[in-house]
Amino acid sequence: MGTLYLVRHGQASFGADDYDNLSELGHRQSRRLGEYWRERGMTFDAVITGTLKRHRQTWEGIAEGLGLTRDDVLPWPGLNEYDSEAVIAQIHPGPLAKPKTAELKRHHIRLLREGLGAWMSGRTEPAGMPRYVDFLAGVTSALDHVRDKHHGARVLVVSSGGPISSAVGHVLGTSPETSIELNMRLRNSSVTEFVFTPKRHSVMTYNTLPHLDGPAYAGWVTYT
Repeated sequence: MGTLYLVRHGQASFGADDYDNLSELGHRQSRRLGEYWRERGMTFDAVITGTLKRHRQTWEGIAEGLGLTRDDVLPWPGLNEYDSEAVIAQIHPGPLAKPKTAELKRHHIRLLREGLGAWMSGRTEPAGMPRYVDFLAGVTSALDHVRDKHHGARVLVVSSGGPISSAVGHVLGTSPETSIELNMRLRNSSVTEFVFTPKRHSVMTYNTLPHLDGPAYAGWVTYT
């Protein structure tokens, strides 16, 4: 039996012109996770990441914390996040103010939740994005690869909230609505753990932050 660790990227640059970059805190979250694992003697037999910048930056921070210099990472485009702006544009076609206040952030999340529901049910087709069934197939292809190629191994996946919540929903057989709620609650640099055999995955833990446990890290817990 193998173990698969799915890590959501560190805090990205929410509200900036380019979201696809870790913030300074996001870099610290990633390094801290690597340090936590190094303190416990954790090693990985394989590393798979999405191809977005924030995925690569998160892995680099983890590797730094682990004290690794190796670069044998498998990029997997099927682990990339959906385009949240395209999702929202299908239900809110007008300009959307940058979420620079708490109320605007809540408004943004409400629209995203509604837009995801429409996309996942097939009621909308956001520009430049696959259908949700094809998005999910990209995620499950990574799970199939892990089961097929890494039986008995310890595998790390670095991805985003959408793919990770979809993976959890797929393994548990939940509704799309439940997958959306799982997505909304995923924290930056959180760890979700599956065990797997050649036939299937099983969920062991979800959305944990063991590396940020303690008063020193109270301000490090983020969601966007």
